[in-house]
Amino acid sequence: MVQIPSVSFDEANIARFLVGEMSDLGFDAWVDDAGNAIGMAGEGPRTIALVGHIDTVAGDLPVRLEEGILHGRGAVDAKGPMATFVSAAARCLAQDSPVRLLVVGCVEEEAPTSAGARNLLANSPLEGPPDFLVIGEPSGWEGMTLGYKGYMRSKIRLEIEAAHTAHDVKTVAAQACDVWQQVSHACERFNEGKARVFDRLLPALIRLETRGDGVHDHATLDVSLRLPPDMPIEEAEAWLVEQTPGCDVTTLGALPAWAGPRTTPLHRSLARAIRAQDGHPIYKLKTGTADLNILAPAWGCPALAYGPGDASLDHTPNEHIRIDDYLRSVAILTDTLVACAELPSSAARAS
Repeated sequence: MVQIPSVSFDEANIARFLVGEMSDLGFDAWVDDAGNAIGMAGEGPRTIALVGHIDTVAGDLPVRLEEGILHGRGAVDAKGPMATFVSAAARCLAQDSPVRLLVVGCVEEEAPTSAGARNLLANSPLEGPPDFLVIGEPSGWEGMTLGYKGYMRSKIRLEIEAAHTAHDVKTVAAQACDVWQQVSHACERFNEGKARVFDRLLPALIRLETRGDGVHDHATLDVSLRLPPDMPIEEAEAWLVEQTPGCDVTTLGALPAWAGPRTTPLHRSLARAIRAQDGHPIYKLKTGTADLNILAPAWGCPALAYGPGDASLDHTPNEHIRIDDYLRSVAILTDTLVACAELPSSAARAS
């Protein structure tokens, strides 16, 4: 998988590859209208959805396997977790577990569109929501992610009359920098007294561009805000407008934060499986955003994110995954699927 380039919006080759692999393993597999790779197999009273993503950020990194470490773009985010899903699902089915498994490799997770997850909701091959949902993201083989912050990506535009730089007038670039400082300082005020990073409003300036036509000078700031659970999208939009008077603010994409409990049968089964591999379960809340934010609130079932790999290597030129960690994760997820399949009906959705 890591050898197949699959930057967002160009995932067709890896989707076909995954469909072929899942078909060979006995899944009913196909590529849906959005380009997602989908596999279904098994029968039983419960359904477990394993939803990863097959797109990556840009970056042509050499793919190599050295001393048990696989290097390459997507090794961690998130082809390692996706491969874990396919392998664990196949092993679970090989044990004749009484469960229906849905395995999905979504497209455009790294893009603001999240088209794969949104299409899965709108055109799910399931008749209703699954009983359990696992999202494929790197948590480390001992970790499980309970929730993710939300995000809002915005364009902030300002315009001034053109002026000669010899005059005592702030350039549009300088004024744009002032706008960014206003936003940054406002976030600091919002975060006062908030000890957890998960509860803070985190700003990032992605890009600043200026241009002029001889009459007016324009500046555009591309800004990302990582949203805490107590800031819904509408409030975040109003907040950003308030911090940038005189500017035109446009929202490019947004998702609210989501976090679930750690006490469901899914979480307990995963924790037991981690301990069986001599690990110590680590519960995480992450500052990024994932398809968990879209699917978990819509489906309303016990949900978490799991997968091998060190998330600090996401999107970096040093992205790599340890094969031993990957194999541990396959064993852990296999045990988790089998355990969830064998739960009494009354316990399936209990928390």
